[in-house]
Amino acid sequence: MSRKRVLITGAAGFLGSHLCDRFIAEGCHVIGMDNLITGDMANIEHLMPLENFEFYHHDVSKFVHVSGELDYILHFASPASPIDYLKIPIQTLKVGSLGIHNLLGLAKEKNARVLIASTSEVYGDPHVHPQPESYWGNVNPVGPRGVYDEAKRFQEAMTMAYHTYHGLETRIVRIFNTYGPRMRLNDGRVLPAFIGQALRGEDLTVFGDGSQTRSFCYVDDLVEGIYRLLLSDCAEPVNVGNPDEITIGEFAEEIIKLTGTTQKVIYQDLPTDDPKQRRPDIAKAKEILGWEPKVSREEGLKITYEYFRSLPEEKLFKREHNDFSEYIKK
Repeated sequence: MSRKRVLITGAAGFLGSHLCDRFIAEGCHVIGMDNLITGDMANIEHLMPLENFEFYHHDVSKFVHVSGELDYILHFASPASPIDYLKIPIQTLKVGSLGIHNLLGLAKEKNARVLIASTSEVYGDPHVHPQPESYWGNVNPVGPRGVYDEAKRFQEAMTMAYHTYHGLETRIVRIFNTYGPRMRLNDGRVLPAFIGQALRGEDLTVFGDGSQTRSFCYVDDLVEGIYRLLLSDCAEPVNVGNPDEITIGEFAEEIIKLTGTTQKVIYQDLPTDDPKQRRPDIAKAKEILGWEPKVSREEGLKITYEYFRSLPEEKLFKREHNDFSEYIKK
C-alpha cells in the first residue's frame, strides 16, 4: 500500500511539531510548512534527516502549491497566544481567512481530506458551562481577542462551506488549553508563564482574582484525539480537551508546589474579554471517537516542567513581548 502523504501547516509550532512526529510514526510522508513567525525550527530539526519528511518555509496566506498527491491536510498555522495575536493581529486574521481559503482550494484540487485547528476561543467568554459543540459562543468581534476568535470562527464557516458546497472531506477540532514539551516558555499563556516565572525566581502573576477556570490537556492526549477525528466520518466540530477544571489561583499553587519556588503569587487586572470559565464537554468525542484524555495533570506537568528545566538559559530568560497593557480594561 502506498505511503499516505500529509501536509501539516504550522509544522514548527508546538502542536504542529507533535503532529509531524505522530504521522511520521504512522508511516506517512509528512510535508511540513511554516513561515516561522512564531514557530521554531528546533521543534522539527530531529525530523529533517528523514526521507519521509520535507519542510517548506512558506506563508499559507499566500498561494500554496505542493507537488504530487496529497491524502490529508492539517491546518495548524496560526498565532495562538495573546502576546502573538496582539503583536501581529493582521497576520492572525489573514492566516484564518486567506490561509484556509488557499488550503481548502488545494484540498479540492488534490481531493484531500482537511482537518482544521479551531479553538475553545470560538465560545468566547461563555454563558454555558461546560461548553458543548452546540453552543454558539459569546464573542466580542472588535475586542483585542477578536482578531483570533473571529479568525477561527470564520475558518470554521469557510471549511463547512467547502464541505457542503463542494463535498470536500473536512474535519474541525476545537482545541482546549493544551500543554507539554515544545511550548514557548514566555508566550503569555498561563502554564508556561507560571513555570517560567518560577524557574527565574520571579513572583507568579495571576490576572484577575484567580477564580477564573481553565482545563489543561496534555499534548499526547490531544494528538490522539486529533488523529482519531481525522480518520472518523464526522464533519461537524468536535471538542478535544481535558474536562478536569481548575481555578487559576489553584493552578498557581500547584506550580509553586511542583517547582519548589519560594516566590509568592501577585495579582493584576484581568485582561479585556478574558474568559471566566473554560471546560470542554467531551461527550461527543467519547461517543464518536472513543476518546478521552489519559494523562493526569500531575503526570503531564512533571514531564513539561522537566522539559522547561532542560532549556538553555538564553531561552529561559528570553523575553517575549509580554506586555498586556493595551489588553487590560481600564
